[in-house]
Amino acid sequence: MLGIGRGSREGAIPLEASIKNCGRTTQWSAALRLLREGLRLGVQLAPGHFIATASACRKGGQWQYALSALSDMWKAKLEPDIISYSAGISACEKGGQWQPALALLSEMWEAKLEPDVISYSAGISACEKGGQWQPALALLSEMREAKLEPDVISFSAGISACKKGEQRSWSPTSSATALGSARARRASSGSGHLRC
Repeated sequence: MLGIGRGSREGAIPLEASIKNCGRTTQWSAALRLLREGLRLGVQLAPGHFIATASACRKGGQWQYALSALSDMWKAKLEPDIISYSAGISACEKGGQWQPALALLSEMWEAKLEPDVISYSAGISACEKGGQWQPALALLSEMREAKLEPDVISFSAGISACKKGEQRSWSPTSSATALGSARARRASSGSGHLRC
């Protein structure tokens, strides 16, 4: 299918370009096939191959396949980074999957990676789409604790989550449970692989 020899490095760059092109044209299944074929042939893949595939799947509304591509990255003995986790969280957000998005944020802390504004905003947006105001506001609070300044996207998603969850007023005690779980995420440590 690819015309690339086993263990080839020379095929890695055209493969990534092909996967990215699939993402631009919302051909997520073709991107996933290319990645899997590259893995099968033993092409020396880089994180960009997996992230581009996850991005194509996200654009196609296939959050499960996006997470599968990122899990393949771990299986290929490549360490996930902030960009790969953010790609997974964004895929969950697009699919309205707030629980897997929060699980990925937790895994980032376990992997000793500190989520950035993009990671948090995608998590907050996932909570917003699920009408989960408590976790959304907990993430906004966690951002501030992490010395990150929430942006317009973060605040808008938080406000929208409150509206969808019909929580019009908020006090620090109203989301104590959610904040407790947010603090537990920050305090936890462990392995750095994607489990979703």
